[in-house]
Amino acid sequence: MAQKIWQNWGGNIQCIPQKIRYPKDETTLLRIIQKCARKNQKIRVVGTGHSWTPLCETDQILISLERYQGIESVDTEKMQATVYAGTKLKYLGEELFKHGLAMENLGDIDEQSIAGAISTGTHGTGLKFGIIPTQVVGFTLITADGQLLECSNEKQPEIFKAAQVSLGVLGVISKITLQCVPSYKLKFLSRSEPLEDCMKNLAHYNSENRNFEFYWFPYADLVQTKFSNITDEPPQEANFFNYWSDVILENGVFGAVSELTRWIPSTSSSVAKFTSQAVATSTKTNWSHRVYAMPRLVKFNEMEYNIPLEQFEDVFWEIKECVEKEQFQVHFPTENRVVKGDDIYLSPAYGRDSAHISLHVYKGKPYKQYFKAIEAIFRNHNGRPHWAKMHHLTANELADLYPMWDKFLQIRQELDPKGIFLNGYLQQLFGVKAVY
Repeated sequence: MAQKIWQNWGGNIQCIPQKIRYPKDETTLLRIIQKCARKNQKIRVVGTGHSWTPLCETDQILISLERYQGIESVDTEKMQATVYAGTKLKYLGEELFKHGLAMENLGDIDEQSIAGAISTGTHGTGLKFGIIPTQVVGFTLITADGQLLECSNEKQPEIFKAAQVSLGVLGVISKITLQCVPSYKLKFLSRSEPLEDCMKNLAHYNSENRNFEFYWFPYADLVQTKFSNITDEPPQEANFFNYWSDVILENGVFGAVSELTRWIPSTSSSVAKFTSQAVATSTKTNWSHRVYAMPRLVKFNEMEYNIPLEQFEDVFWEIKECVEKEQFQVHFPTENRVVKGDDIYLSPAYGRDSAHISLHVYKGKPYKQYFKAIEAIFRNHNGRPHWAKMHHLTANELADLYPMWDKFLQIRQELDPKGIFLNGYLQQLFGVKAVY
């Protein structure tokens, strides 16, 4: 019988595991890990594979959390919900809503599993909000020796801080307890405006709006700005204009012109300018979990870095200058967001309020020179990479960027001395010698 090929969402990572296991409950998940531990088999875990790095790659045992979804319990008084690790963010939002609850903040994609989003430091935007792992108050971790370990600020606090963003190398997260907030509605506005106006108003936009981000299209003088704020207005039903903006323009038309740039790369700058001019003013009002996420049907490769907030404008202008000087044949916009600092050991926002800049290149187009050139700018400004996005940093370079790096490695060694949760990529990333 042919072995099944697994690949990530972006299609740039593929592997052929010995077996792919699909546990439906914690008991089964626990037994799989215990069996692998006895046989000294390596394990990687995947949610939806929405990462561009080889985090889940393995030629041994791959555990998919695809069937391990749902809410185990809700404490309405504390506004906390305990959920299974594989629960997709989209499904989670609707289930929490049934209990009058919501996540405090989310990103613009809701296809990920909650465990995957946490383990890679996924985030939204807003100066008052940390990355998604800051909304976690506890979880159950299955360790390499097949034990259930309860972690929180009160129980195993150091492991908790390490495992809030862990890339899955400390164990398998089974259940997660989230600190929620009462359900709330957001009014979303997207519009086009001159780049110079956006940059002049940047501090105001970030401080006066609950959520703000903007997209800059290479070679263009226009940007797409996006604002979300809490409202008491009634929810709006999906309408044709929203469908036209979110699906037809941002995915259908954009996909078509993206394919044009793949076949005729010299059109990239013209397409970028055209796209910036085609941005329509649109609004939507709905419950928060129905507002944050946008359809993402056009596939791409991505690099994203976190930089100190106060250095954002310098970095942005350097990126713009570099793109225009080198004439990279790219047309996807950069996405620019902000997050509040935190104390999670491997969080890119550890110890600093931050800005995130994401670079995208249409799938099938060359991206390496563009990414490396802009990565050099990020690195000159103490940039830290998003763990799920492409980067080229070594263990030694990462150690210089993360004050708690050695502490994290110590905890990893204590929890998984045989390295059953490591693959080749992670061994290199953390500077761990091969373990068999």
